[in-house]
Amino acid sequence: MKELRRQDRAITQEEAHAFLMKAEYGVLSTVTADGKPYGVPLSFCVIDQHLFFHCAVEGQKLDNLENNQSVSFCVVGNLELLPEKFGTKYQSVVVAGEAEEIFAADKQTALEALVHKYSPQFVDKGLKYIDAMTAKARVFRISMDTVTGKARKL
Repeated sequence: MKELRRQDRAITQEEAHAFLMKAEYGVLSTVTADGKPYGVPLSFCVIDQHLFFHCAVEGQKLDNLENNQSVSFCVVGNLELLPEKFGTKYQSVVVAGEAEEIFAADKQTALEALVHKYSPQFVDKGLKYIDAMTAKARVFRISMDTVTGKARKL
């Protein structure tokens, strides 16, 4: 992978990880069997050095992952338009890694982490929802092989 072009906007690995922890959603990019790019926004959580997401039991991203597990995941936030500078204040992180489906205890842990992230005031109800719906969801873990973050903080 190429080095970040705008080194003056690079953020530390610690800043990138902290931003990933608080980001609300990201875009997962995969490749179709015929080499076409495919990006889809989704909710996610981070546990240790892995990203996790859940999805339905079938769909385009799953077809893509069966063919090629290499993915990119991007989050952007802290946006502020700077019209007088013809620019934008922002923070972004791009993760590259491999996606693999997880099962059993790992799947349960990831689903519970998603509930804690997105519905902390409804954890008990969320755990019951997981029990009722876990067979209708697939969960994937993305290795965070490279993490690149940058920001325009002006």
